Amino acid sequence: MARIVLERFLQEKEQAIPSKTLINSMLRDPSQIPDGVLANQVYQCTVNDCCYGPLVDCIKHAIGHEHEVLLREMLLEKNLSFIAEDQLRAKGYDKTPDFILEVPVAVEGHIIHWIESKASFGDESSHQAYLQDQFWSYWNRFGPGLVIYWYGFIEELDCHRERGILLKDCFPTDIVTLRHSMAQR
Repeated sequence: MARIVLERFLQEKEQAIPSKTLINSMLRDPSQIPDGVLANQVYQCTVNDCCYGPLVDCIKHAIGHEHEVLLREMLLEKNLSFIAEDQLRAKGYDKTPDFILEVPVAVEGHIIHWIESKASFGDESSHQAYLQDQFWSYWNRFGPGLVIYWYGFIEELDCHRERGILLKDCFPTDIVTLRHSMAQR
């Protein structure tokens, strides 16, 4: 609602349609809005927005980070060698999963080269967006991978296993490593 009111205000003031960049900038920093009363009202709207406001964004970011740390600890506990997202970005990669395994593993008979942590529920809409924006890019660059939706997912979405994207709702317990396979011989 604040976005719509702000757009109309700026449109009437400037006699032109304001850019999305300008609107987003003013929503992030309402002190840029030339009308003090409107600036305060927009600020109140964004602070009290229980779905998309800055407080909710901070909470989502913190929960996501917490689950990435949890996943890192689990990988270390299993003695799996990996490269983390921040290391990949430092090397110049633009599209990066949370972790790339330096030595692939098998999970439920599927080879896994990378793992992505999602501290959310995997619903159809968000999963399709993630497939398009992230997962298939990872698959193209690094091969097959695993996505962990820590808060579960719609079972029917786990339909790309044979193509190389496996979904789980927890860290897999049945990881088979090359070292494990060699030790059994």
